[in-house]
Amino acid sequence: MPRGERPLDPDGGPLAEFAAGLRKLRERAGRPTYRDLARNAHYGIATLSSAAAGRQLPSLAVTLAYVRACGGDEREWTLIWRRTADAYTGAGMSAGMSAGTSASASAGMPTEGGAESRTRKNVKPPYAGLAAFGEADSDVFFGREKVTETFVEHLKEKRLLVLFGASGSGKSSVLRAGVIPAFSGVPSLVFTPGSHPLEECALRLAARAGVDPGPVHAALTAEPHTFHRTVRKILAGRQETDSAADELLVVVDQFEEVFTVCRDARERERFVAALLHAAQAPDSRTRVAIAVRSDFYTHCTRLPGLVDVLPHAHRPVGPMTAEELRAAIVRPAARSRLTVEGALLTTLLADAHGRPGALPLLSHALLETWRRRRGNALTLAGYRAAGGFEGALTQTAEVFHQALSDSRRKAARRLFLRLVALGEGTEDTKRRVPRQELDGGPDTEFVLEQATRARLLTADGGHVEIAHEALIRCWPRLGGWLEEDRDQERLHRALTEATTLWESLDRDPDTLYRGVRLAAAKDLPPQALTARERVFLDACEAAAQEAQRRDRRRLRRLGRLVAALVVLLVCAVAAVGFAVRAQDTVTRQRNEAMVLRAADASVRLSPHNPSLAAQIALAAYRRAPQQRTRDALLSTLSVAAAGPRPIGRTPAGYQPAVTTDGRMLAMADGPHTVLWDMTDPRRPRRLGTIDGDGAGLNFIEFTPHGDTLIGAGHDHTLRLWDVSDPMRPRLLSKRPTGHSDAVYAVAVRGDGRMAATSSYDDTVRLWDLTDPARPRALDTLTGHRGNVKPVAFSADGTTLASGSDDGTVRIWDATRPPHATIAVLKGHKHFVDALAYSPDGRTLLSGSDDRTAKLWDISDLPRHRELGELARHADVVAGVAFAPHGRTAVTVGVDGTVNAWDVTDRTRPTALAALTNPGGSVKEVRYLAADGTILTVTAHRSVQVWYTDLDRVLADACDRVHGTITRAQWTRHFPRLAYAPPCSHRPF
Repeated sequence: MPRGERPLDPDGGPLAEFAAGLRKLRERAGRPTYRDLARNAHYGIATLSSAAAGRQLPSLAVTLAYVRACGGDEREWTLIWRRTADAYTGAGMSAGMSAGTSASASAGMPTEGGAESRTRKNVKPPYAGLAAFGEADSDVFFGREKVTETFVEHLKEKRLLVLFGASGSGKSSVLRAGVIPAFSGVPSLVFTPGSHPLEECALRLAARAGVDPGPVHAALTAEPHTFHRTVRKILAGRQETDSAADELLVVVDQFEEVFTVCRDARERERFVAALLHAAQAPDSRTRVAIAVRSDFYTHCTRLPGLVDVLPHAHRPVGPMTAEELRAAIVRPAARSRLTVEGALLTTLLADAHGRPGALPLLSHALLETWRRRRGNALTLAGYRAAGGFEGALTQTAEVFHQALSDSRRKAARRLFLRLVALGEGTEDTKRRVPRQELDGGPDTEFVLEQATRARLLTADGGHVEIAHEALIRCWPRLGGWLEEDRDQERLHRALTEATTLWESLDRDPDTLYRGVRLAAAKDLPPQALTARERVFLDACEAAAQEAQRRDRRRLRRLGRLVAALVVLLVCAVAAVGFAVRAQDTVTRQRNEAMVLRAADASVRLSPHNPSLAAQIALAAYRRAPQQRTRDALLSTLSVAAAGPRPIGRTPAGYQPAVTTDGRMLAMADGPHTVLWDMTDPRRPRRLGTIDGDGAGLNFIEFTPHGDTLIGAGHDHTLRLWDVSDPMRPRLLSKRPTGHSDAVYAVAVRGDGRMAATSSYDDTVRLWDLTDPARPRALDTLTGHRGNVKPVAFSADGTTLASGSDDGTVRIWDATRPPHATIAVLKGHKHFVDALAYSPDGRTLLSGSDDRTAKLWDISDLPRHRELGELARHADVVAGVAFAPHGRTAVTVGVDGTVNAWDVTDRTRPTALAALTNPGGSVKEVRYLAADGTILTVTAHRSVQVWYTDLDRVLADACDRVHGTITRAQWTRHFPRLAYAPPCSHRPF
């Protein structure tokens, strides 16, 4: 049950009356949950719930969003808000706040009236907002002096620096406002790779050298060493006028673009080779600094040359300390003769400290607070009026969006979607787009101008991009746009690239779309296309029609030739018979190919129209019962089994735990864990909710009897809850784990008396759970030379297995101290991410970043051997599990596949099913029952139940159909096949 709201203070005055009015409005709307309100209002749950808490007056933008979501009168509530502001803060302050908020609705920021507004109009803000600090901002760039000095010394000593950090950690600002100014008198070359890094590099070098970029690009493509020679030419030209310029500092920002927007692997490798040679040549005159997001570290290790220098060249950019944050907040204000209210400073430090990617949110919140300053003071009231730490960015984006007309909102959606590069197993990133790629209509130009004024976008040098990737994470509306149809967005992005290539090759007809690609592109909404893309598609369609005309002429000539040979064909009865049989074969092969395409389409369609997808998959399997259609049927019906449900009615989260009998599921989602009754997996029933004290849980696990849940979180704390009454779980104990870094996983022994925790501090810790209310530390296991990730106990509890980023699996004695290492299993070529014991304890299954899962014979420890390898994944194997009977196993991966295996013969495992999750990466897997029912969790928090028993799926298939497939739908997926709906008894 959702927790009720705290009663309002009867003596709370105007704020309590205001909050009571909002609560009554929500009651009249049917008391929707705050999660539903957040989805409709596009503000966070915490922001909306605090608006009706009665502790502070929300901003007018938040109030009107709340009212809209509840179907209230916005004009009436604007007056109510202003009356409350007058009563709460005094008429003068209310007038300022009202004017500021009203102006924000149209311009994205508050304004100030009268002479004070004119005085402050041209004042430069002391904070950068979402934009990165530049070289010109070095005088207001505070808090990063220590790391800047470290990076400068590194660059002076080694000439090559590769910065890794989370999005929003300040990599770009450190390089542009910290490192570059430290090299006084040294010219710098700063650029981002874009979709063609060699071309971008050639343009920048040619501009410095004063030559035509064409020959430079050609030379770089043919010989990467050209970069080094061109730099020497530039410096030689500068020395004629300035003898001090004997080096060039090259800064490559947003290096991850070589993976997200550059599609040419050969160009990517040559670009990296050019940079490395320029920095490492014996007579090098170049210092190279590269900034790349930390989640692309693995991508960097796949680049030849770069992987060899990373151990000596890479430096991490971590979160700022409390003192550094204090300097970043206070010193820019002091430089502008402003003061920061003590309560505001405390709140900002509490909100930002220890949070990865927090710097752009902090800078934007400070900028918005500065715009709402009172005199020369930045106040907590101004900070809250701006929306708070995360709400400030959301509020700015929403105010910008709400001020647009309907046509301009559509233009804004098209513009922002075009400025995002969709991630493939990674987070979405921003995309730098040339202005020529955008339509120049009045709506687009207006939206671009207003978004730039609101500092949501940056436009310079003929390019447009999102000011910071934090906007992608923190603006729910943009996130919703991206999730509506990612396949369509990828198709649109491919069309844009094809249009650019066609234009760059002087409209070469060989680059036009044909066949399936043209048909797919024609399904894109016409209003989403730019004029350039429409011209490209028109050219494709004209070329296709011309090809059809040529085919018809050829067919007519062939027909005349056939007519001339009729007499001979009449005599060739045997040949005719052969031709008939050949035609039957062609028809059968054509129909089979059509059925296979329909099966693949059913998987993609299943999240959006599960009823139609189930019928397509079932019809395809009955027409061609083979492995591919069987896998598609299992995938489609598993996805369709869930169907669309309201938020909160179906499990969601990042980390699952399942009881031994498979009847109860726990899903951890940030600081909250929800218990679910899974007796009927198709109809999960929500039970109780566990509050993690604000700390997100990395891993949870049930004890064997299912009455206790154990978890470890971001705060390095071990927690145990009594879930014997799942409707009312209660905390039994919590205590620090003693780990010095993040806790990755928890495992519980079969008797429930011992647990193990693994950590990025390279250790495993054992715990005595005899008394769950007082867990006791037993031992610390050391030996791994990298992050320890999965841990698992054998069924009899005598051994413990642990996997690590050092690529090994260690088997430990779990019976008595000193818990020594029994065996070390080596064979994986990359990180070990998942482990599972067979029920008899004689076999261990491991999954790795090297895209394989391995079976190990551990029946006679310390002797062990590798039995077989499961290698059907195209990316990291993120989860593995054995069925309760031990005859089958399942592996899941970042590539979005769920593979079931027959491991009866451990040395020759065979594939049973290759299921596809259209929702993306699969991170976790658990068995729910011995009949092959499994549960998976994706990177996007969705939970999916899969059925691998084909007979059961076929028996229940039509029960999930809500309307018979129409003739038009049948013709679209099965052209030339007679209409035969597989579930014809289902009426609309």
